[in-house]
Amino acid sequence: MQHRERLLTSSRPLPDFEAVGSNGPWLHLTDGRPMFDGSSGLLCVNVGQGSPAVFSRIEKQFSRYSFGGAAVVQPHIQMELMDRLCQAVGRPEDSVALTTCGTLGVEVAVGLARNIVRVRDKKARRDILTSSLSYHGNSVFTLRVAGNQIRNPRPEDRYGLGPAFPAPYPPTHGHAHDGHGCDASCADEVALAIDSRGSQNVAAVLIEPVNGTTGGAFVPPDGYLRRVSEICRERGVLVIHDEVLTGLWRTGTPLASHHWDGCEPDLVILSKGLGAGYVGVGAVLVSPEIAPLLRHEDVDPLPAMGTMATHPLMAAACLGVLDELESMDFGAFTARGERLGASLRSLTGRAAVREVRGAGHLYGVEVVSGLLWPLMEECERRGVFFYPFTGAGDPRSEGLVVAPPLNSSDEDIDFLAAALTDAVASLS
Repeated sequence: MQHRERLLTSSRPLPDFEAVGSNGPWLHLTDGRPMFDGSSGLLCVNVGQGSPAVFSRIEKQFSRYSFGGAAVVQPHIQMELMDRLCQAVGRPEDSVALTTCGTLGVEVAVGLARNIVRVRDKKARRDILTSSLSYHGNSVFTLRVAGNQIRNPRPEDRYGLGPAFPAPYPPTHGHAHDGHGCDASCADEVALAIDSRGSQNVAAVLIEPVNGTTGGAFVPPDGYLRRVSEICRERGVLVIHDEVLTGLWRTGTPLASHHWDGCEPDLVILSKGLGAGYVGVGAVLVSPEIAPLLRHEDVDPLPAMGTMATHPLMAAACLGVLDELESMDFGAFTARGERLGASLRSLTGRAAVREVRGAGHLYGVEVVSGLLWPLMEECERRGVFFYPFTGAGDPRSEGLVVAPPLNSSDEDIDFLAAALTDAVASLS
């Protein structure tokens, strides 16, 4: 067996890059070519590579101590991170559980939600409801409960778990084909799902406020998330927003839910944009209205956060990421996102492109079936790479996730747009 084949990891039908260096949003290859990171790595490298702010924070903490469990060593740096993070996303009074990655963040959020409703209502609420176009992590539980069938294709492996309601997007919601499309009334499907289970059995609805990579950056109809929140409040069901991918300005606002009024969740999960590719990290934010229930005398133990749960070096790196994010010129950042969106939407109508959708620095460029990998190859020939998405509708849609680092320059965005436009033209 070849040496590379012994490493059990994801692969793709294109050659891997041989990188020898990096600078912000650029990789430097062995043949001397620069390669622009058009998808922030795996949708996580939000502030580029080689950040002096991140390095400085890690170096300072390294000279003190590199590991200290929060239950043993006073968690000063973790508390600093908690305060900075809550302020950054506009939830300054939240309680926070810090963990190792987004998947475990989802698992912890589920455990916290179940604990909260059981103490509050004295009922053994357990069910967690998700949509048919969702991805919530790569553990056995999260793959079972979410809607991404590609990563867990065998029904017998799901043990009866699965999504409970259709996502409010045309590929997965049948009435969208009746001519009027999806709107806020699609949230009625959430009410139906809760009521069919019995609200006394449902702990929470877990939802991506803006769709990630399973469908390719679908944005919900105006009013949809607000109506979901109203439905859940009426039934005593908690709302959990999975902002692992969308949190920390990826869609142009600190949280994707900030695009709409009246849809504040009870719990928020953050990960990718917080570690920014420097460290694996997860954070679950719990609103002050319900967090005190987690200290009740009758509550179950808190879910395990993991041995490496945001240890001091991780926390230091995250503080450096927040330093970088908060130093951005947000006027210029917003304008770059709009410029990126306008450039990408101009591709709509080209022979190879079916649709462009998204917000901020997160877009999905859906292409004609069979053209995904040819388009990826053409883009890489022009010096930019993207992350592929598949998974919505029948036949399954496919395309590119366009999500450059948030501190890319105007020139970087222009380069990305020009390379992608030229690559699309080469296939048309």
